[in-house]
Amino acid sequence: MQSRTARPTAPASSGAHPCQDAAALGAELATVVAGARRRAVRDGDRQVDTAHLLHSLLEQDPEVRSAVGGPPQLARLLGYLVQRSIGYGLRWQGSVEDSGAIPVVPRPAAGDAGDWSPAAAAALHGARERARRRGGHTAGATDLFAALVADPDSRAVEVLERAGIDARELSDRIEATGSGGPGAGGHGEFAQDADF
Repeated sequence: MQSRTARPTAPASSGAHPCQDAAALGAELATVVAGARRRAVRDGDRQVDTAHLLHSLLEQDPEVRSAVGGPPQLARLLGYLVQRSIGYGLRWQGSVEDSGAIPVVPRPAAGDAGDWSPAAAAALHGARERARRRGGHTAGATDLFAALVADPDSRAVEVLERAGIDARELSDRIEATGSGGPGAGGHGEFAQDADF
């Protein structure tokens, strides 16, 4: 999905890479980010996008897995994500998520993790902002998940909807629980909700 809508981004004056503020991400999200970067390289993608982040979140965090639904929904969602390099995700190759354009981009060199798509960078920034709003020092997996599903034009939301998961409803449920990251009492809140 290509979007031309403006997204919140990190302040231009900082010039910081979305992941340079490691202290604001914390160990939990550092693992997720590393997994997303590895997946982008393995898939031959120049940029890490929101679908890479979603895939890594699902692999790393049981609360996020619980939030997407029961085993059938989770299996369907993971199936779509795994097929990215051979299925519908092929149309994403050579394009930049959220750019509105379809430039041809070269494959990254071996071991090159590439850049972040504008939507992925905005999601990482949104996760840090959400953590700050709830009084947390570091963003957690649920903060990033909330930021991903809040962007209706992201690839992560496209994949969720292809798997039959209503991202808007999911976003509302995440915000209603108020769950967060480490030390925020957020872990396990989704799993206790019978509707998930």
